[in-house]
Amino acid sequence: MAIWLDEGSRICVQGMTGSEGTKHTRRMVASGASVVAGVTPGKAGQQVDGIPVFDSVGDAMAATGANVSVVFVPPRFAKAAVIEAVDARIPLAVVITEGIPVHDTAQFFQHAHNSGATRLIGPNCPGIISPGKSNAGIIPSDITKAGRIGLVSKSGTLTYQMMYELRDIGFSTCVGIGGDPIIGTTHIDCLAAFQDDPETDAIVMIGEIGGDAEERAAAYIAEHVTKPVVGYVAGFTAPEGKTMGHAGAIVSGSAGTAAAKQEALEAVGVRVGKTPSETARLMRAIMSR
Repeated sequence: MAIWLDEGSRICVQGMTGSEGTKHTRRMVASGASVVAGVTPGKAGQQVDGIPVFDSVGDAMAATGANVSVVFVPPRFAKAAVIEAVDARIPLAVVITEGIPVHDTAQFFQHAHNSGATRLIGPNCPGIISPGKSNAGIIPSDITKAGRIGLVSKSGTLTYQMMYELRDIGFSTCVGIGGDPIIGTTHIDCLAAFQDDPETDAIVMIGEIGGDAEERAAAYIAEHVTKPVVGYVAGFTAPEGKTMGHAGAIVSGSAGTAAAKQEALEAVGVRVGKTPSETARLMRAIMSR
């Protein structure tokens, strides 16, 4: 089992003919993902390594049965690309692009929510991987194996580190949700899906300073999650009032600090590591019981 992405996922890449789209299409294909189409308006009929390119997501879905879109479209065109994917009613759209204006994200987020047809992951995220099954985005596929841990993370690089540190145990699905102020899929969405997945035994949740997403996740865990959860919050040494890498990672007063998030999580039984490696050790202890 896996959440949202599995052997039946057929991926189309919006922006596949661009340099980033081409590079990561090849990486996804090399990892075993089924990439069936590219989408670049005006370039229908072209191919990338034998993969056909279409003018629209709707055309790609009709011709190939694509059910996942990965968006490698520059920021100024990203809103239109996501809205197009939503209007085609593709079930999953993974928005890798960073630097999308927040008001653009707010518009396509609301459009997807209103449609009820498309789950968004991102923007400004590394994507989603179900090791041994499929890979939609830029997550390296050769640093871990299939297993029974679920991982949800705001940080791309910390996603990779946790996958590598627990590579001998393995993961059902790893989801990089992104660190922008507005994102499609949240910690809570992933926690709910992992809780319902019979082949996920335990969950790693990686957060960071800023906002209250981790505190809300803690409240959800208390009410709805029975599987063991371990956590890590990036930014214990971050200075107050500074934006640290991600647009959403800004602290005002005591709200949004790593310490406040750690306290909220530990209050509901989530053990929180002070470093990624300590968090991995906590999960290793759980999985060895």
